[in-house]
Amino acid sequence: MGSFVRDILTTLSYEPDPAEALRVEGEELSRLDQRLAGFAQGGGRGRTAVSIRPADCSVWDGNPRDQPGLSPESCRSLIESIAQEDGNRIPVLIRHNPPGSDLPYQLLVGSRRRFAVDWLNHNGRPEIRLSAMIVDLSDEEAFRLADIENRERQDITELDRARSYQSAVDRFYGGVQSRMAEALNLSNSQLSRLLSLAQMPDTVVDAFATREELRVRHSEVLTPLLRRPEQRERLLVAAAAIGQEQQRLAAANERMIPAATVLTRLKQAAAEGAPGRGNDMAVILGDSRLGRLRPIKDGLSVELTIANDADLEQVLTALRAAVMDGRARLVEPADDTVEERAED
Repeated sequence: MGSFVRDILTTLSYEPDPAEALRVEGEELSRLDQRLAGFAQGGGRGRTAVSIRPADCSVWDGNPRDQPGLSPESCRSLIESIAQEDGNRIPVLIRHNPPGSDLPYQLLVGSRRRFAVDWLNHNGRPEIRLSAMIVDLSDEEAFRLADIENRERQDITELDRARSYQSAVDRFYGGVQSRMAEALNLSNSQLSRLLSLAQMPDTVVDAFATREELRVRHSEVLTPLLRRPEQRERLLVAAAAIGQEQQRLAAANERMIPAATVLTRLKQAAAEGAPGRGNDMAVILGDSRLGRLRPIKDGLSVELTIANDADLEQVLTALRAAVMDGRARLVEPADDTVEERAED
């Protein structure tokens, strides 16, 4: 069985298949799935699928898929298809857990299928079992196999993939990026950009409406700013304020701040000097500048230019966000003033 999967590792390309994807079990198939589906339909000597309960296997921690992110809603079509077929036609890949483990198996590939069968077991279909193939692979081989599958999945965020790479470079490749890049058929620059995304501070991640919206292209803009201490500090303060605004909008079920606006505001915050020292702060809506906030003795002065056809709700949301940014960034200069007076 190991030789069959190793053959997949050597023959499957890492690039998405340009042909229109087939649909089986209510989901688009990766080429790895297509190979496994072909195996399941054709059988083969020494390649027997086993039936297990989803609870018999733990999920290998080297897979970047966000397990808590799986839900009945995101897997609905797959659940319905497996219910109709009385099981999953495409087997998952598992391996034996080390002796002494609580569970006999470890899931390597097929998280959505495992979730779907487990959900059905707890919702009226306890007889359905998970079809699985047992393989004998090293951690590094398992990581490459999962990476092949996940590159073709839309529900794997660039951030999740990047963070799995950050862990894998030390865990499987001795901290040598060039070794990892060669094994995954990536250029060194591609891998470096992904690793930079993995190192985005949580404060910056939380400034975006969802993890899916934070992309490598955003990291390429923000990483150089985060490397400069003064700009990093201003950027993180602005990110924290934006994150609070996103939480307020989400709680009120209102439209959250789009990624382009978040990026513009973070760039603007990093580029400006500290408020209270002669520099203004921009009021940004989308990619447009509406006006400015100017620090004054008792607070902030606002100057806006509002077009006749402007959406006032959006203008007020942008203004509110800018005022929150400005207030947060005024805290540090105020503390500096207190310290300077104490020294005098």
